[in-house]
Amino acid sequence: MSKILIRGAKVLGGEVLDVLVEGETVSELGTGLSAEGATVIEAEGMILLPGLVDLHTHLREPGREDSETVLTGTRAAASGGYTAVFAMANTHPVADTAGVVEQVYRLGKESGYCDVQPIGAVTVGLEGRKLAELGAMHDSAAGVTVFSDDGKCVDDAVIMRRALEYVKAFGGVVAQHAQEPRLTEGAQMNEGIVSAELGLGGWPAVAEESIIARDVLLAEHVGSRVHICHLSTAGSVEIVRWAKSRGIDVTAEVTPHHLLLTDELVRSYNPVYKVNPPLRTEKDVLALREALADGTIDIVATDHAPHPHEDKDCEWAAAAMGMVGLETALSVVQQTMVETGLLDWAGVADRMSFAPARIGRATGHGRPVSVGEPANLTLVDPAYRGVVDPADFASRSRNTPYEGRELPGRVTHTFLRGRATVVDGKLA
Repeated sequence: MSKILIRGAKVLGGEVLDVLVEGETVSELGTGLSAEGATVIEAEGMILLPGLVDLHTHLREPGREDSETVLTGTRAAASGGYTAVFAMANTHPVADTAGVVEQVYRLGKESGYCDVQPIGAVTVGLEGRKLAELGAMHDSAAGVTVFSDDGKCVDDAVIMRRALEYVKAFGGVVAQHAQEPRLTEGAQMNEGIVSAELGLGGWPAVAEESIIARDVLLAEHVGSRVHICHLSTAGSVEIVRWAKSRGIDVTAEVTPHHLLLTDELVRSYNPVYKVNPPLRTEKDVLALREALADGTIDIVATDHAPHPHEDKDCEWAAAAMGMVGLETALSVVQQTMVETGLLDWAGVADRMSFAPARIGRATGHGRPVSVGEPANLTLVDPAYRGVVDPADFASRSRNTPYEGRELPGRVTHTFLRGRATVVDGKLA
């Protein structure tokens, strides 16, 4: 049985402890620990977190392996400190049957870099007309608990109601991509001053906010759980805050890029900044940070959206929407939330591990760093500063908005059930 001794780490940014891992579990915490034959990691000044959990990842397989595969995506995840990711359903074929979600689940098992939990489509083919095989996907080997048509909104209120009713039976959750399609036809960026000056089609905040308002009311009516994907506006924050004050079972996520970047970047016409929902205003960014700090927004989720070079290196109007994010997420959160004093590292552990695992029912993940718990762990050097170079990414795609930007922090080690997937910042 392998032994790993992590010596002198700040557990969740607090108490300095030695952590002994034996096999797949944490066997001892204390000071001055020793273990014969153990691999020793000197972790003075490092932060030890539970393995990160991403509730919103696009792995593209099956069908778009030119963008990403389950193997390359999970390698990127491990590099970013993740031990579990939830893979969105907009693959080719769509993950709307037990067979497809089981394929993705087994590919994750084979990769060995992190656990992959497939997300099932809400509707057949993501077309919004007919419910997919929700029960069959839940009962499959993949044990699907989260359902989403992400990339498209479930805009039909009757279909959304039926989905909420259906998943309630087994404790599932519908994760909504909140975008009223009629309000965003031809949209290229956030609707506002910048879009008006550039002459680009605007994506108004109300297109997101109106769907969230409808869906929290539907969730209240049905008594079911709804999760809001990539919330991006100050108005959306207020609606979710109101819903929670009423006791509605709603959770919400924010992406790292919506915590840092604004629509002013679109003035460059660089398609790397084209994303859905779009980059918003400085006012929205500050509201999102405050909401993540006070718990109105429950989690950070990457919306890791890899695209091949030719889909991004083109004129703005023709470019695909999306950004890669698994390998930079923790650094962006450190810069926007920790270094601003809005969250401590225990708060980061909650928003990036405990809470997403709880929402997605990720067994064995989002657990305390305690004796007897699975050794899903991430070790971070918060003092590190480095310039982002996409050539160093494990992801197959390079469409990062942070190229050339200095970001703080570096994941030095990631452990999946006691087995190192990242050592000294390099994939094991």
